[in-house]
Amino acid sequence: MTRRTPLSRERIIAAAAAVADRAGVAAVSMRSVAKVLGVEAMSLYHHVPSKEALLDDLVDWVFERIELPEVGDTWREALTSRARSARSVLTAHPWALGMMVRANPGPALLQHHDRLLGVLMTEGFSVALATHAFSAIDAYVYGFALTETSLPFEPGDGAEEAFAVKVAAPAELYPHIARSRAELLGDSGYAFADEFDYGLELLLEGLERRVADESPELRER
Repeated sequence: MTRRTPLSRERIIAAAAAVADRAGVAAVSMRSVAKVLGVEAMSLYHHVPSKEALLDDLVDWVFERIELPEVGDTWREALTSRARSARSVLTAHPWALGMMVRANPGPALLQHHDRLLGVLMTEGFSVALATHAFSAIDAYVYGFALTETSLPFEPGDGAEEAFAVKVAAPAELYPHIARSRAELLGDSGYAFADEFDYGLELLLEGLERRVADESPELRER
């Protein structure tokens, strides 16, 4: 007989993520996860007390995959690498976008937030500015990832231009859209994905001015 791999909390969470990847978070239930694992749903309760606890664990599973900066990293490097990593994880698992804030945050989520705040405060951010920066960057990353995963076309290789042509509005009625389309989608090789880094730089430049106002010594860096 083949020995069955014992159930564990980690295996259950991984199976729940697989269900969410395939059919969305609404499809995650003790029964659907148990089916993936080839066990009865009741056996899961020895490791996970409830479906809500499993959803909390799923959020932690997501945060474990987002790059965690180190205290001592420069704040711009930390925010940039973390934002890019979060975008990559969230576009790979878009079901997580509506779950990033939970009533019962897990250790990975808490460590992630604590570490990022630590990086910012160590770099001269006040508590208030660190919190504002964290909130603004998260809102940008989550919003961009949501838009990116909701596009009615697969980005890249001229898809943006093909879509723009398909839905082109009359230039006489919408002249500014027509001008934007002509200039952006001409020979420039416009790609929606490139907007992420550009928008992130705009946010970081604003934060750089704010933190310099709070900590004049940083202006010399």
